[in-house]
Amino acid sequence: MSSASLVLARCAELDLLSARPDALERVHLSAEHAAANALVASWLTRAGLRARVDAAGNVCGRREGREPGLPALLLGSHLDTVPDAGSFDGMLGVVMAVAVAERLGDRVDELPFALEVIGFSDEEGTRFGTALLGSRAVAGSWREEWWELRDRDGITLREAFVGFGLDPDRVGDAARRPEEMVGYLEAHIEQGPFLEAADASLGYVTSIAGARRFQLTVHGEARHAGGTPYARRRDALVGASEIVTAVERLARATGEQGCIATVGRLEVAPGAVNVVPGRADLSLDLRAATDAERDAMWQRMHRTMLDLCAARGLRLEVVETHTAPAAPCAPWLREAVAAGIRHAGDPAAPGLWSRAGHDAMALAEVTDIGMLFLRCHDGISHAPDEDVREIDVARGLDALEQTVLEVAAAVEARGARPAYPASLTEVP
Repeated sequence: MSSASLVLARCAELDLLSARPDALERVHLSAEHAAANALVASWLTRAGLRARVDAAGNVCGRREGREPGLPALLLGSHLDTVPDAGSFDGMLGVVMAVAVAERLGDRVDELPFALEVIGFSDEEGTRFGTALLGSRAVAGSWREEWWELRDRDGITLREAFVGFGLDPDRVGDAARRPEEMVGYLEAHIEQGPFLEAADASLGYVTSIAGARRFQLTVHGEARHAGGTPYARRRDALVGASEIVTAVERLARATGEQGCIATVGRLEVAPGAVNVVPGRADLSLDLRAATDAERDAMWQRMHRTMLDLCAARGLRLEVVETHTAPAAPCAPWLREAVAAGIRHAGDPAAPGLWSRAGHDAMALAEVTDIGMLFLRCHDGISHAPDEDVREIDVARGLDALEQTVLEVAAAVEARGARPAYPASLTEVP
């Protein structure tokens, strides 16, 4: 069986570890999570790595380099899923990392760093509503207030830790110091259509989106639908509707590589068929490759929203509910990934910014990151129709293995992080 076939077969094995018989769902600190950790640990051991589960529930494997105790190059992704998930988001990256460790074999013993593979426990945030719990623990950015988060059954995160066999008071033991790592590499399906449109198997990631989320409330006046003429109406829903279309218009004007803005929720009060809406609540998710682009777009949107509301006698209330900085991939690791892709047979590796979040965002707080994207069918993700081609997995394995060797060569040659070559393109 080829390495790519084995990777796909192992993804299918992980598919069986689901809380639902009719769909794939595997959440943080569940029985299915424990089973997935045990299965991946068996693969890590077979690949010659020392396997363990860390203090945050992440499954890890390590093989020393040319001498014990060297900083590690981490390869990995996540093992948890969204409800009714596909077979490859996160899982593919973990299984590919294991396969690369197997392919490298005894060559790891000559690397100028240790090699580690990690399967993060919670990237999606499905169970407790806060994403990246596993990778944030590794990055040392755990927050004490998370212990009181509850799942839909009322179980707190602290209780779930104990039930999983973990000690909440030792979660800090999962943290890695910057000097303990050379960097972090993550292979992941693109979750978008750009590689497929370019007929490219692989791409390197330039940056992971910086996101801001807002709760917007449009205040108007609720009045009788029949008795209130248009000139007297302060219709919150009409104002909110204009905001929705303005958000799309402004974001689309930045082009395919520009900002992404989504209104995912809209609620109206009082919500009666014969009442002019007096209030409308809507969400806004705003993302861009850089924080500067994202923030400039928000300023334009906010001004437009205020103007639209003023024209209709409405009042706008804004509450920011989430901010995540963009996570640029380290230039030297971008080049290593791009060189790996060229080695796999693609001389013009496209650079893409990731519109979705990844564990690499958390790791970027403490080490350099690089990401390899694989083409996925029609850009579909977070759905059962998520799919990849075996040829793309095969090329991805070749590229990721070569990337590890490129990183080793760079560390040997420079003894430090190399400079970013100006020749590397970033156009998909």
